[in-house]
Amino acid sequence: MQVLKRPLITEKATKMNAVRQYAFEVDINANKIEIRKAVETQFAVEVTSVRTVRVRPKRKLQFTRRGRFVGKTAARKKAYVTLQAGQIIDIVTGANE
Repeated sequence: MQVLKRPLITEKATKMNAVRQYAFEVDINANKIEIRKAVETQFAVEVTSVRTVRVRPKRKLQFTRRGRFVGKTAARKKAYVTLQAGQIIDIVTGANE
């Protein structure tokens, strides 16, 4: 199981980088301990705290000539990771300083 799927590069996540907080999309079955270990090993940093949130799927409707199609988006899980003072992660290149 790959714990970290991808970093989230949104406006909110970019603002959080100034206070040493980073957002990642993680595996739906990953817990906080696994997320902490994955970030620490991949970026060689010390993690202070991990907060997670599960994003429920949204219903999508599409009306066509053949009728109505009903679907939904995939469920996701996001993790907000806070690092110790003085440590940062460069999300774009994946390196740490």
